[in-house]
Amino acid sequence: MADGAALVRGKAPDGTGFIRAGTGAPVLLIHGVGMSAAIWEPQIMLMQNHFELIAIDMLGHGASPLPPENAGVSDFADQAILLLNQLGLDRVAVVGHSMGALVAQEIALRAPSRVSSIICLNAVFRRPPELAQAVRDRAAALGGRGDPSSIAATIARWFGNPIPADLADAAATARTALESVDAQGYARTYRLFASADTAHVDRLADLSVPALFMTGSEDRNSTPAMSAAMARLAPSGQCLVLSGEKHMMTIASPQKVTQQIIAFLDKVAAVSARAAIDPAFDVIEFRRALGSFLTGVTIVTTIGAEGEPRGFTANSFTSVSLEPPLVLVCIAKKALGHQAFSTSRGFAINILSEDQKAASGIFASKAADKFSSVAWQPGQTGNPVINGSVAVFDCDLEQLVDAGDHSILIGRVHDFTHNGAQPLGYCRGTYITPGLSQDALAAAPPETEVGAILENEGRVLFFEAADGSCQLPAGHGLGAANDARSLRGKLAAKAIDADLGFLYAVWDDATEASRTHVYYRGTVGSPRSGDGQVRFVEIERIAELTIADPAVRSMLTRYVRERTEDAFGVYVGNEVEGEVRPLAKPAPALHSGHG
Repeated sequence: MADGAALVRGKAPDGTGFIRAGTGAPVLLIHGVGMSAAIWEPQIMLMQNHFELIAIDMLGHGASPLPPENAGVSDFADQAILLLNQLGLDRVAVVGHSMGALVAQEIALRAPSRVSSIICLNAVFRRPPELAQAVRDRAAALGGRGDPSSIAATIARWFGNPIPADLADAAATARTALESVDAQGYARTYRLFASADTAHVDRLADLSVPALFMTGSEDRNSTPAMSAAMARLAPSGQCLVLSGEKHMMTIASPQKVTQQIIAFLDKVAAVSARAAIDPAFDVIEFRRALGSFLTGVTIVTTIGAEGEPRGFTANSFTSVSLEPPLVLVCIAKKALGHQAFSTSRGFAINILSEDQKAASGIFASKAADKFSSVAWQPGQTGNPVINGSVAVFDCDLEQLVDAGDHSILIGRVHDFTHNGAQPLGYCRGTYITPGLSQDALAAAPPETEVGAILENEGRVLFFEAADGSCQLPAGHGLGAANDARSLRGKLAAKAIDADLGFLYAVWDDATEASRTHVYYRGTVGSPRSGDGQVRFVEIERIAELTIADPAVRSMLTRYVRERTEDAFGVYVGNEVEGEVRPLAKPAPALHSGHG
């Protein structure tokens, strides 16, 4: 450390060792397996004039105590959060290298209010089978303190063999750390590291903070593909690959790495400052509000540079002009297919039908061969046209427009087709199939009890009986307005103008197998006065009503819960037992293009 630097080496009450230096916004630094807080010395020297740096010794490293024998990533995250508490730091940016990057993710997922952003350097994610086995083999073969053969193999893997002259100092620093680390602490941590590459596979979508995933182009163990995959899953993720760098780029090229760290932290701070000026604008709520717009679902296709078909799922499609015929679709700049689509001569937009929900999911995924799952043929311009689509617009690329984190592809329609099939819809993160309710309504037998939960401005319509109990509108079959026994007849008799929407519950009587009950969700106009039997009840007060039918009472309990969560399902079974099936499997965020 440079002379005169305001550096404090400390030990927390629980025995955790740490280094503290600098002034400014606090940044927590977490090293990788076999290192210690001191490995961050280059970053501390470069950042201490603008940031407060806290470099922690992970469990089993430096001055810190050993981790549990079968430790989890959460043990290391808990250690770091406890240190923040002891130092009186409410909110920090977290920078983690290798194993430290996994700990950084865990902290952000467990305590998002404590983290302003994370930077994951050379992080591992879903190792390929052969690489995963190699790491497990190394973990199993670990010897005692300062095992020379293991250290030599690690240094060669990190820096090359022979070590290039310009990396000799960095290799010596890493070797010294490996020779001095506690053997038991190293072994326990490395065993965890060997399996922790899947620790956050299903959780990165919940990583709410800004996240930078940075690695080197030559890192064979924490590959660029891994960082790209994590950045795609994290809602505010970015990927950055440093050309020519390997796994220990933090000490091999500290100037280059630290410049990128500072640039990202400054960018996050600038965005936060703008948000503070206009605190009413909430990005997460903005995304949810956009999701309220019911759209269709498309698969956008093109031909790549090598002649291969490429495609992604999107609902960011709209018409632009009739003369000339122009349409547009958006693709995320971080999408794997962005290069192919932004440099192509054209593309096709395939509007999907209700029967093509599976294809939508596949093209929104990272499947290796998406086109093997669909029947397709070249359109007039050569772009892939998917069979069975409701409509297809085959386009030349008219204009590419830069728009924030997306690119807008404006296409001049060269050819188009369409048919009368039911389109697939998308709203609030869920696929919508409008044909489901229409078909079910038409198919209901006349003796089926058909009822409805009809809502008006946060209230639900009930018919009140003489004894004070309440019933939902229901009748024998859907029927017509002139059929007094049917649902429509009973609504018409009370001058109720209702719109029946989506199927909500279907059940059979446990004792009367021939009796089927079908209930729908819907809306109703403003209440009419003069009919004492018609009652509108606020959703939150439905539980107070007396409802004789236990099956209807149970259904309404579910409705109140799902209405609050804005996530509806369809109940199928009998009045005693059954299951709630989601209207659709929650779908990816289709407004962002996936390559």
